[in-house]
Amino acid sequence: MMTMDMLETAWSLKQQNQPFVLATVIRTEKPTSSKPGAKAIITADGVMQGWVGGSCAEPTVKREALKALGTGEPHFIRLCPSESRNKAPQEGVTEVELTCISGGTLEIYLEPYLPQPHLIVVGHHQIIPALVHQGKSLGYQVTVMSLEPVAETLAHADAVLTNLDFASVHIYPNTSIVICSYGNYDEIALVEALKSEASYVALVASKKRLEAVRQYLKDSDLTEGQIARLKCPAGLDLGAVTPAEIALSIVAEIIQVHRRTPPTWRLSETSSHDGPTEAIDPVCGMTVEIATARYMSEYAGQKYYFCAAGCKKRFEAEPEAYLVGG
Repeated sequence: MMTMDMLETAWSLKQQNQPFVLATVIRTEKPTSSKPGAKAIITADGVMQGWVGGSCAEPTVKREALKALGTGEPHFIRLCPSESRNKAPQEGVTEVELTCISGGTLEIYLEPYLPQPHLIVVGHHQIIPALVHQGKSLGYQVTVMSLEPVAETLAHADAVLTNLDFASVHIYPNTSIVICSYGNYDEIALVEALKSEASYVALVASKKRLEAVRQYLKDSDLTEGQIARLKCPAGLDLGAVTPAEIALSIVAEIIQVHRRTPPTWRLSETSSHDGPTEAIDPVCGMTVEIATARYMSEYAGQKYYFCAAGCKKRFEAEPEAYLVGG
């Protein structure tokens, strides 16, 4: 059962547009300390609130939860001892061997909750009201950014900003940014947009105008890879003429991009660091996430990571016994 504290945490994360995974124990086989219905919330930085299993299960659940968050797809895992693996394989179920539990099995459903898709439109052109209307009808959070007065018809946007402060808005991999200031501040906005995590950045402009914009971007501090992300002209080639038709072609392209190539989510700040991110517990063979490992020991100039205090204690008592052949 989900406690009130966990309900409040989930609601708070949703209100803050923060991604998280809800892990629920569906089924167990004795001996296990967890029971069906046990729940935990895992955030993108690997922090877990709640409880779905002991010290061996916890790091595995965190790791698999971050994988589910990365794909945005629900994930079903079975944590079991080696002798129970592959006995009755099921489609859609990932079996993970736990070497330090005493024969028990945990089956856990991992359900990712991602921030609401975000559409940011920059400028004051007449296609912006149509973009806002169509974005809202699809369930997007919509933000308008403009240095010029905007139409009253934009009142139903979630936010209307009179600046180009991209740092003040939530930009995630499922964010789309459309710039249509028609030469007034295209370049300034593009530099910031192309540096962001947004998976779709488009400019409403002619191909001739694009040449000048590209030169500006090349002279900025953007990389070639960042510049290559720019989509211009914006939208699918539908032969659109009216503002509403142009807006429709842009929204259609956003849908196409996100459905054909789902946005890749950054799992945590540590995921981009150089070097290995996981280690093998030399005592029990469990995979341990280095960034969040609670137990670590150093022997002969080498660091070793452990899933639990018991493994660390056994290793330190007789390290050579666990390093033979390693």
